[in-house]
Amino acid sequence: MAKKTVNNDDLLANIIKGIEEVKGNDIDILDLREIDTAVCDYFIICNGNSNTQVNAIVNSIQKTVSKEIKDKPWHVEGTDNAEWVLMDYVNIVVHVFQKQIREYYNIESLWGDAKITTIANKY
Repeated sequence: MAKKTVNNDDLLANIIKGIEEVKGNDIDILDLREIDTAVCDYFIICNGNSNTQVNAIVNSIQKTVSKEIKDKPWHVEGTDNAEWVLMDYVNIVVHVFQKQIREYYNIESLWGDAKITTIANKY
């Protein structure tokens, strides 16, 4: 049975919706499609204020994406300590950080050629 293809725009919208439902902060979308060495089309980066909120964001993303477009991440890692959780949806990779860990690694600066779109908090 062939895997159904998921529209990147639908997946992006549902990931953002999942983040916003549990008040994830500082949402950035990095468009990597014009970068030859990129491993995916998009990075979505956000942060929570605690390991509890980071895990809540991850769970909310998984629940929203599963319910709305019947997709699940290919791989998730980092939930044990919930300082930096990576969710791999193949074409879109989601990074959910605790704020201080995000500031330390500053992965946005590693992809300086990417077009960055910042989503304003709705709360």
